[in-house]
Amino acid sequence: MKIALCQVNTIVGNIEYNKSRIIDGYKKAVNDAADLVIFPELSLIGYPPLDLVEKKEFRQASLKALAEIADQSGEVGLLFGTITEDDDNIGTDIHNSAVLCYNGKVQFIQHKSLIPNYDVFDEMRYFDPAKSIYVHEFKGEKLGISVCEDIWNDADYWYKQRYSYDPVKDLIEKHASVIVNISASPYSFGKRESRKNMLSVLCKTEKIPLAYVCDVGAQTELIFDGASMCFDNEGNLVKLGKAFEEDYFIFDTKEKCQPVKSSERSFEEETLSALIFGLKEYCSKQKFRQVLVGLSGGIDSALVTYIAVKAIGPENVNVMLMPSIYSSEGSIKDSEKLIKNLGILSSNVSIQPVVKEVLKMLSSVVTEKHKRIVEENIQARIRGVYLMAVSNQFGYLLLTTGNKSEMAVGYCTLYGDMAGGLGVIADVYKTDVYRIVNYINKEKEIIPKEIVEKEPSAELSLGQKDQDILPPYELLDKILKMYLEENKEYDEITKIIGDGEVVNKVLKMVDNNEYKRRQAAPALRVSTKAFGYGRRYPVVQGWRK
Repeated sequence: MKIALCQVNTIVGNIEYNKSRIIDGYKKAVNDAADLVIFPELSLIGYPPLDLVEKKEFRQASLKALAEIADQSGEVGLLFGTITEDDDNIGTDIHNSAVLCYNGKVQFIQHKSLIPNYDVFDEMRYFDPAKSIYVHEFKGEKLGISVCEDIWNDADYWYKQRYSYDPVKDLIEKHASVIVNISASPYSFGKRESRKNMLSVLCKTEKIPLAYVCDVGAQTELIFDGASMCFDNEGNLVKLGKAFEEDYFIFDTKEKCQPVKSSERSFEEETLSALIFGLKEYCSKQKFRQVLVGLSGGIDSALVTYIAVKAIGPENVNVMLMPSIYSSEGSIKDSEKLIKNLGILSSNVSIQPVVKEVLKMLSSVVTEKHKRIVEENIQARIRGVYLMAVSNQFGYLLLTTGNKSEMAVGYCTLYGDMAGGLGVIADVYKTDVYRIVNYINKEKEIIPKEIVEKEPSAELSLGQKDQDILPPYELLDKILKMYLEENKEYDEITKIIGDGEVVNKVLKMVDNNEYKRRQAAPALRVSTKAFGYGRRYPVVQGWRK
């Protein structure tokens, strides 16, 4: 069977646009003499649709578009994802479905069986699971059709299964001859290789070919990398779609192909590509033509500026230098060097007159005891005011520059450096920021070495260094990864780190600053556990004494 995989970039809620992408892809595959054309999970309505599916008008529009797509189908099969409804009056009555059309009609529907409810997934809020699994005979093959999560429960691969039921095993027992999975699987580094290994085991064990088509694009925080995969009945990866861009290719289940050796590049290359793609997508889908960055002379804002240049071009990137009396001469020169290297637009407006005036106006209420912290935060917030003023004036998207380490421990200022519309590196630890910048500079110095080599500082007071308050970033990030991504607690972490006092301090800082993160800009997700709706921690709690 010749299966055309259409790895398309959809827009959540834009049903007419998504419909046109499906019809166009189908016509192309028909011209290429495909037998079956497949599109990603919920490709008609976009993923994740969230509460849009609760709107009756939205569901009716999707059903109308479904009928219009089916009407366009001929002898070649067309399989895509959308929502469907039943009327059993149990649960939501809404399904996340794979719909197969040919000869002008909907011929077969397979609902998603495994409804995920962890990390960034909240599908149990919206969808009922399939009551039954069937294969569908089409053009001499028995199609075993599944939706995304349905392939993530293979007992032969996972030491511990998340679900008691395995839909793919059911399809195999019903004598499926080809497995097809339509997916919208959010990106995180390492997941693509894990997916490849899992599907390889499945195909090798069951001696069956598999076509997996994945969504590509970004929807606010979530990035979908595409990288659709096809496997032969020996478990070899024989087709691999492009990462972070649309793609189209044909998989012939009877054709002998050379195995694809590698599915994932280095951490630095993958993460940088994901962040560039995520920002580009956000600007495109939200109709932002230009962005604004507060350039401090530090490595974080330098990396964000570089990512912006790669995402939307130097002519669309604007930076603002906002020195105070504590800004070092080096920070200004380093920023100017970066501006020249990247060929971007810049402005330089001192915050010092405003800081001085605000402190003067507050002199009757600000005591010496707390004056330093007040002055530090006033500087950050005045910079936020400057940046938002320029954003308002020109319609620029203001990008925040805080990294994951800072966001975790609250080393950031509400309504100051946290002001903005998108957190570009808010899911990248400080130590990984250095790794990525060194990767960028490996052939040519783009981000000045002075920025890379200087000791991290917020420069909000005389001689201030990050390590005055925080442990060294190598130690801090090691603790944070164990706590945030591995769910280790104080005792486990202390056994590894060996310093219970430091561990306790860091964990308290993380817990006590949840209220800040609730007010933060959405963060592009590139790890297995990002801040945002994938990590739900109480603001008010008494767990850590």
